[in-house]
Amino acid sequence: MLLVVIVSVPLAAGALAAVLPWCRAIGWAMALADAAVLGLGVVLAVQTDRHRAADGLDGLLRADALSAFMVVVIGAVSLLATIQSIRYLEAEIAGGEHSARHSSLYSLLVQVFVACMLAAVLSANLGALWVAVEATTVATTFLVGHRRTDKALEASWKYVLICSVGIALAFLGTVLVYFAALHVPGHPTGASVLDWTSLMHDSHRLDPGVVRLAMALLVLGYGTKVGLAPMHSWLPDAHSQAPAPVSALMSGVLLTVAFYALLRFKAVADGALGPDFTRMLLVIVGLASLLVAASLLLTQRDVKRMLAYHSIEHMGLIALGAAAGTTLAIAAVLLHILGHGLAKAVLFLASGEILLVEGTSEIDKIPALLARRPLLGGIFGFGLVALLGLPPFSLFVSELNMIRGEAAVGLGWAAGLSLVAMAVIFAAVMAHSRHLLLGGPTASPSATSRLVGIPLVGGLVACAAFGLSAWPLQSLLDAAARVVVR
Repeated sequence: MLLVVIVSVPLAAGALAAVLPWCRAIGWAMALADAAVLGLGVVLAVQTDRHRAADGLDGLLRADALSAFMVVVIGAVSLLATIQSIRYLEAEIAGGEHSARHSSLYSLLVQVFVACMLAAVLSANLGALWVAVEATTVATTFLVGHRRTDKALEASWKYVLICSVGIALAFLGTVLVYFAALHVPGHPTGASVLDWTSLMHDSHRLDPGVVRLAMALLVLGYGTKVGLAPMHSWLPDAHSQAPAPVSALMSGVLLTVAFYALLRFKAVADGALGPDFTRMLLVIVGLASLLVAASLLLTQRDVKRMLAYHSIEHMGLIALGAAAGTTLAIAAVLLHILGHGLAKAVLFLASGEILLVEGTSEIDKIPALLARRPLLGGIFGFGLVALLGLPPFSLFVSELNMIRGEAAVGLGWAAGLSLVAMAVIFAAVMAHSRHLLLGGPTASPSATSRLVGIPLVGGLVACAAFGLSAWPLQSLLDAAARVVVR
């Protein structure tokens, strides 16, 4: 019952937005729904942390510690995004850019998007997971084109085309896993063939040749949705043109929901092939992503595009952590997913506020933000500190533990290359942010809305708290990591 309620809450909120013209009360209703998802996710995490899986809809939904952790991440980031959406939509309506009815459509699509992500991480069947991930593409295509400008529509078309190719490759990989499972004597038949619990149980009996081809397609296919090279090119355009709250959701959780799918398939593939094959694939795409991010961040002049390329970097880092495959490394990957989600959501939402108050997102045209808008500049500055993996934020701890995990399995050379790329990225981001935060002429300080400041500061405080002490999550992280490690 709990799983059904978790998926139903955002759908009910979306139905409310669909029938009523948008107003501030509707916006707060959306935020309340996502707060409920976060609260229910915590309840689910406590339940599954005690090694009790939860089921729903006659076995169509299932949650273990890994699923519960992802529900918490989705709830936390979506809560930040929907609170900021109130400010964003009010500004659009006041400026005559969109009507209240169009804002209601936006709210409906956001809640459908959240529900699809929840369905993906709670699906008991890997085929249903694929359907849910594909559904997120449909919902977010319209959200990327929300502003209806030429650039936004171009970005939405590019997004749907590239991600559709990727998701088609993931479909082929899923079909091959289905084919391999069908030829295992005693394995469940019918709709239960792709049940991830059964697949993990019988993984050692799957045909290695079929699984090898399937995993290559799955890494390339779901890797497209994750934003991993070489299928990453949709990401900077989509994130730069989407409304800031949508960018926060896409970067903060959508990318990692797709990576969740890879973790599920990795557990099956490692049982059939051992860890080496999937490790090789993840190392290749991880290092390629870091190289792409490092090279392109050097020349970025737009705040949101800079943050988008930073997403490619962090997806590359979690790919390398997952390649290590130890309990320490996977727990660090999951902590990194949470820390990245919080930090990136804060930064994208802050960039949306910068666009509203400054009228531009070009770095060269936004000088001395700390002097002119101290709260907004401080939030953005500390968000960058978190995203760059500096203490006391949780990304410092997770990156350190991922490197430790990589070194333990003989991937020290890959960890070394990642550190070089991270150093280049650090220098590039610091060069861009110096002008943004400190450079140029100063002016009288301006206040920032509490609707913006309070939730974003809260997100940064949470990210720092988990960096100083991960004990509230440690048991859940270890339990979720054991789901993946074979």
